Amino acid sequence: MSAMESKELERDAEPSVDDDWNPVEKVILERRSVRIYKDKQVPENLLRRILEAGRFAPSAGNYQPWRVIVIRDRDIINAMEKDIRMMCKMLKPVLVWETSPLGPVAKLMAQTMTWLLPNKLHHEPYGAIPMIADGEAGIFHGAPTLILLLKDKRGAGKPEVDLGCCGQNIVLAAHSHGLGTCWVGFVELLRQNPIWKKRLGIEYPYEICEGISIGYPVGNPDGMIPREIHHVKWFENGTMKVLT
Repeated sequence: MSAMESKELERDAEPSVDDDWNPVEKVILERRSVRIYKDKQVPENLLRRILEAGRFAPSAGNYQPWRVIVIRDRDIINAMEKDIRMMCKMLKPVLVWETSPLGPVAKLMAQTMTWLLPNKLHHEPYGAIPMIADGEAGIFHGAPTLILLLKDKRGAGKPEVDLGCCGQNIVLAAHSHGLGTCWVGFVELLRQNPIWKKRLGIEYPYEICEGISIGYPVGNPDGMIPREIHHVKWFENGTMKVLT
């Protein structure tokens, strides 16, 4: 049997759900969001390798509707965090309307904002905004490197989905090298800020979409944790069953 035929047989073999996870599956299942980092910079050659994994992500028509900005300057990262926190402080009197000095007007504004922006003001970011404003929650979590993912607004199909594929490749490749990562959606608060657009050289058609903190984690945060079970409808041979 030739080496090619052996590989084909190995590829066609059906794994059992009871088999051990392969290395790729383990990286996916054991990767956790990291919010405490060591004071140790990621080597440039390693970071370049991780970014290359992102470049090979699938995208509609291979358009790759993203650009990447890497920030390893602590002063810039701190300044970005300061401005994001300031934005959260501006939003807090509206979102925490129960104790807002604006009274009933704040409640009406909060209801209107959550109606207009149901995803961006889902209960998770909604609850995190006042915590960030009060300094009770971190933003970049002390990571030595920040990766900004910019979206090309002209992108084919769903550029946000393509950008998510790119980011997922980045965080999984980072995890495979012993690094920790955390998605930081709050960088979006700087999207329309002309100062940051100029400072970071962001021009049309690109805009800030997501951020990824990356560095060496403190401790060992890896591990498979229980996740919510999603029922899957399975159609085959004229029947439908639900997988749990």
